[in-house]
Amino acid sequence: MSVPLWVWGATAALVVAMIVFDFYAHVRTPHEPTFRESTRWSIFFIAFALLFGVGLAMVWGWDHGSEYFAGYVTEKSLSVDNLFVFLIIMTGFAVPRAYQQKVLLVGVAIALVLRTVFILLGAAVIAQFSWVFYLFGAFLVVTGIKLARQDHDADSDAGSDAAPAQRRDGLAVRLLRRVVPTTDEYHGDRLTARIGATRYLTPMLLVMVAIGSTDVLFALDSIPAIYGLTKEPYIVFTTNAFALLGLRQLYFLLGGLLTRLVYLSQGLAVILGFIGVKLVLEALHTNELPFVNGGSPVAWAPEIPIWLSLAVIVGSLAVATVASLLRTRGDAARVTAADPTLLH
Repeated sequence: MSVPLWVWGATAALVVAMIVFDFYAHVRTPHEPTFRESTRWSIFFIAFALLFGVGLAMVWGWDHGSEYFAGYVTEKSLSVDNLFVFLIIMTGFAVPRAYQQKVLLVGVAIALVLRTVFILLGAAVIAQFSWVFYLFGAFLVVTGIKLARQDHDADSDAGSDAAPAQRRDGLAVRLLRRVVPTTDEYHGDRLTARIGATRYLTPMLLVMVAIGSTDVLFALDSIPAIYGLTKEPYIVFTTNAFALLGLRQLYFLLGGLLTRLVYLSQGLAVILGFIGVKLVLEALHTNELPFVNGGSPVAWAPEIPIWLSLAVIVGSLAVATVASLLRTRGDAARVTAADPTLLH
């Protein structure tokens, strides 16, 4: 798949244009988006990403198109899991609902820039060292095991009860606090404020840095995961970009539904574990390590087709979602049966 430089430039310009449009059309004036607004624009961004995938498949073939769709579904599902952490960060900084859109959009813009660097570095490393797939695969399997042990119930409780004084600032925020003066008071949606003779950074800027830097940590599993589905840097970039672009709307659309997706981590654990195994098998196909099969490719290692990858990804998400909703509905029914007064 040979992507001309002008296509890269046009795609990057499109992504920037969509972020700028999103800012001026929805975020510039602080407000809490309604359910209808969030739904309409979530559908728009998802539909746009799917249409882009169809166009990509028509130009470069459906093999690459299938890789794009598998990658997009994976990145989108991982971004939904990231929303749990964003919810905790927002609560920890006590961000007013009207300003949360701006925080998310700027955080996404920061993450896009930093992820692009990760993607280019990943492509360069893979081109030079095919054995890096062993490391990527092992990392995804370990990450999947950790995800399987996660409890989103606990995360949600922590997010709802946390107070600003109880939050734990990340490394980027701690460094900012050491270098420049900061204040814990909001001054509208301004990033800085002058108090007396000194200019301070407001919590708005700090929480943007926290969201952006945290999303880079999420890239440590999402970038290897997408490279497990495609070797094309262009597909890696576009799936990441379009998955992140609709994240602001998705945050407000899902709202309380986030707390009901109690098995999402387990579903993602299956996906990451599967892709991790797929990466190891692909590393065996092109093996160059002298202590593995004498430095020769391993012929018996099975090759997992992209249609099977897509089926596992979609199936895992469907099972996790249905199981989560059934469990939370059952829990609600048991609580109501124990205390009938909750019905009134």
